[in-house]
Amino acid sequence: MKLTLYAFFIVSMLNIFTTNAQEVTWLSWEEAAKLAETDKNPKKIFVDVYTDWCGWCKKMDKDTFQDATVAAYMEKNFYMVKLDGEGKEPIEFKGKTFKFVPSGRNGYHEFAAALMQGKLSYPTTIFLDEKMNMLSPIPGYQKPDAFLQIAKYFGDNIHKEKDWKTYTEGK
Repeated sequence: MKLTLYAFFIVSMLNIFTTNAQEVTWLSWEEAAKLAETDKNPKKIFVDVYTDWCGWCKKMDKDTFQDATVAAYMEKNFYMVKLDGEGKEPIEFKGKTFKFVPSGRNGYHEFAAALMQGKLSYPTTIFLDEKMNMLSPIPGYQKPDAFLQIAKYFGDNIHKEKDWKTYTEGK
């Protein structure tokens, strides 16, 4: 009886925790770039640059990107790309081929380094406009509320009217 009650408790708790999580649709760079070029009303592009060994990247995946409010906002306003900062596959962008560069223990991907403006820090989130122009790289782990504030700054085009300081002073 105790085992059955314990099992019921565990299953109930798992259901509570998973109902608040929401999966987002992650795209490859190629898929997002194609959508940005072919959609009649293209979205901005969001790039999550991560590595397999990065603990903060995994925590941001779990805590921030699976937050229901964050996931819903991002799905609506951005093409969301996962980019392995140490990926081995070449990436074409604006007529240039970016490749993996062996360096040190792991190496890095030239495209990730270009998006992060040479600062190889994981996780780094990148915001691009509808024409794939850089809006801003944001290094480091972001909690859901802080991340959503940043995402809305770019996603709602507030960055065109207010600087970051003015925007955050009103919050």
